[in-house]
Amino acid sequence: MFDLMPIAFRNVNQLWAYILTETLKRLGLTCAIICPGSRSTPLAVAFAQQAPEIEAISILDERSAAFFALGQAQAIDRPVVLVCTSGTAGANFYSAVIEASYSRVPLLVLTTDRPPELRDCHSGQTVDQLRLYGTYPNWQTELALPSADLGMLAYLRQTVIHSWERAQTPTKGPVHLNIPFRDPLAPVLDGTDLSYLRSQFKPEDFFAGITNPSPIPHTSLRDATRSLLLRRSTTALSTSSPFPIPQEWKECDRGIIIAGVAQPSQPEEYCRAIAHLSQTLKWPVLAEGLSPVRNYAELNPYLISTYDLILRNQQLAKQLAPEMVIQVGEMPTSKELRSWIDTTQPRRWVIDNSDQNLDPLHGRTTHLQISVEDIKAEEINLSLSSDYLQQWCDVETKVRLAVDETMGKIDEIIESKAAWLISQILPPGTPLFIANSMPVRDVEYFWKPNNLGVRSHFNRGANGIDGTLSTALGISHRQQSSVMLTGDLALLHDTNGFLIRNKFVGHLTIVLINNNGGGIFEMLPIAKFDPPFEEFFGTPQDINFAQLCATYNVQHELITSWQQLQERLSPLPTQRIRVLELQTNRKADAKWRQDNLRNFAANIRI
Repeated sequence: MFDLMPIAFRNVNQLWAYILTETLKRLGLTCAIICPGSRSTPLAVAFAQQAPEIEAISILDERSAAFFALGQAQAIDRPVVLVCTSGTAGANFYSAVIEASYSRVPLLVLTTDRPPELRDCHSGQTVDQLRLYGTYPNWQTELALPSADLGMLAYLRQTVIHSWERAQTPTKGPVHLNIPFRDPLAPVLDGTDLSYLRSQFKPEDFFAGITNPSPIPHTSLRDATRSLLLRRSTTALSTSSPFPIPQEWKECDRGIIIAGVAQPSQPEEYCRAIAHLSQTLKWPVLAEGLSPVRNYAELNPYLISTYDLILRNQQLAKQLAPEMVIQVGEMPTSKELRSWIDTTQPRRWVIDNSDQNLDPLHGRTTHLQISVEDIKAEEINLSLSSDYLQQWCDVETKVRLAVDETMGKIDEIIESKAAWLISQILPPGTPLFIANSMPVRDVEYFWKPNNLGVRSHFNRGANGIDGTLSTALGISHRQQSSVMLTGDLALLHDTNGFLIRNKFVGHLTIVLINNNGGGIFEMLPIAKFDPPFEEFFGTPQDINFAQLCATYNVQHELITSWQQLQERLSPLPTQRIRVLELQTNRKADAKWRQDNLRNFAANIRI
């Protein structure tokens, strides 16, 4: 029996769209975000026909749709498809494509287009969409015009397979396909004779062999990295074996491991690998608040969470200067840490399996293009000790105690306590999206190590506030009940994300720090110059969030005590969206940080 979907018989566009969507379904695609429009009609119809294997979600605003897709791809760790019509629609995807590139999130962006004869002649809704996203996609091309020729259908199938692979290897990121369609766009007869397909097209043969390929290691680069390391190490190495720990690391007693910004697909295994390396070398692990290491604290006895506060004490910073640094993932947010590394100029290694340059300090750095899990496990000698390691652990204990005692005594609603409290009260395994600007910094300063396995998500590729709400909804969709920590401006910048509410399945709690403006700018020198500071940097919006939420039929509650917040966050609801608003004073929040950040380690001595 011929099992080609009947809709594909209507016209060549629909046949083309069927081959494309069927190939993606067999590759493992489970979610497609469809923005409304005319030129994309064949794809919208074809994706709708692929339910329930592919969930097709219609989202009105293209920028919001793109960040929702970004969040969903983060959550499921595989490509999500994004579809739009021709014209400026695709331009609204741009900021999410940039973020996907820098954050290494797999997206398959399908922009539909007018055919070549309708370009450059002022035909409506037509812009130049070729290479629309510059150099940000991992790969990009324009598909040929739809054709019913079997050879062309095979070309389409293989191009789609290649696109799927390039979104995931050798580094995850966006892929852009520009897809032209001629009229008719609706699934109506176009006069094309497709009867030959009944005898010549055999779906079971045509789609045979399509599998969901796992990422392929970039062995040539890995081997090159190993060869480089061999010149510095006496350890013999087989290219088929795990990566051996270099002898020079073992001989160094003043080394640190920086667990930087990371969203690994298997966070517990990732944390175990870092912990084993730390215990083997007897090096402390300075763990960024956005690293899963802080949420699996019991795995790592040498975890340092207060490094930013410690390094504000210049005497401690000098005494704790390292000779060697292993950086796992991207460099943490902390300016204090970056300045300290830049000043002390230790010998550095970056462990990351991408081909990107992850050293903004341009130090004496070797990039090991491996995963930390690839490092060969060695037996841990518990009898070995290190004075340098003990100094770090002693200082961490004292500063952590000072932070916890200070935060525990604060009754008034201040911005910085939110991150500290949330780190201790979320249900185990909760997905948490952390917005940029001040929330991400408060997490670095104050996120307390825990064993909750919280799965932190963020858009730290380009560090913008674009799509904050939409990304969080994408992360939460069909996942465990989730939480977002955000400021008011980041939320307001993406309120169109609330339009997703009727398509959203699951629960998202938004912890909103409303200080009526851009709190991060209060920490910068420009804050002393007003005017123009308040109007052009503080930018207060004076929004009543209760009314805003009512407009979108989203639950809102004003939080007036920390006990109230704790009760609302554990347990979490299972459905819908709600906003828990904490109103704070922006200038008082900034003054609290200025008064306290340098004091936590000020009186500590080694």
